[in-house]
Amino acid sequence: MKFISWNIDSLNAALTSDSARASLSRNVLKSLQERNPDVIAIQETKLSAAGPTKKHAEILKEVFPDYEVIWRSSVEPARKGYAGTMFLYKSELNPEVSYPEIGAPEPMDAEGRMMTLEFDEFYITQVYTPNAGSALKRLNERQVWDQKYADYLEALDKNKLVFATGDFNVAHREIDLANPKGNRRSAGFTDEERQGFTNLLNRGFTDTFRHIHGDVTGIYSWWAQRAKTSKINNSGWRIDYWLVSNRIAEKVTKSVMIDSGTRQDHTPVLLEVEI
Repeated sequence: MKFISWNIDSLNAALTSDSARASLSRNVLKSLQERNPDVIAIQETKLSAAGPTKKHAEILKEVFPDYEVIWRSSVEPARKGYAGTMFLYKSELNPEVSYPEIGAPEPMDAEGRMMTLEFDEFYITQVYTPNAGSALKRLNERQVWDQKYADYLEALDKNKLVFATGDFNVAHREIDLANPKGNRRSAGFTDEERQGFTNLLNRGFTDTFRHIHGDVTGIYSWWAQRAKTSKINNSGWRIDYWLVSNRIAEKVTKSVMIDSGTRQDHTPVLLEVEI
């Protein structure tokens, strides 16, 4: 099977804006459709609490005619039009859908950060992990989130195989970002966040990219938009992952970043597995 995950940084902008960036985003969406994945996970949709508009739905159906669409948006008391997630899956599939709340610090559970698809033999769950924030103001809450999320994944893993994906907002190792020394206490590369990710893997999960590619360097999934040359110079971070239950890791045949051209911010990540 083939799965793709992408932090799109505003689905509304990607589908309806006339900007150059939106055009690049639509090109990426088209490239995802051409790869014919079974499931697509999308983070940071930034849709309203009501979800996709009629126009959004029409465009999605045009681009992905053979897919069902489900979504989760940020709701009160969380900020409007913030975070949010979406799944597109092939129409012949019939997963059970859940919208987990993990007991995270308020209002994280209301921010539309998680969705899970349950199939006969496995789960696919996606996450848009909270950022520790400017000056690490949210680091303590982030640490609680990491613990609660690890508890959730471990509980799933006791029932069925787990495929967990999304923007985890952490570069796990020094080789997962271009400038580790300069970012030692930056959000996404604190010792606390890195240890949280280690703890998650120790619950029985495999980082599929490292499993396939070993200690390869210079391959990232995110480049800062504010630095105009970040992608040109490949000054990036690997913060988007496909994790799998350890017992299925040897069935993974591909775990790669999908080329998104000159578009900065996140690039999609692809997983292929023999199930």
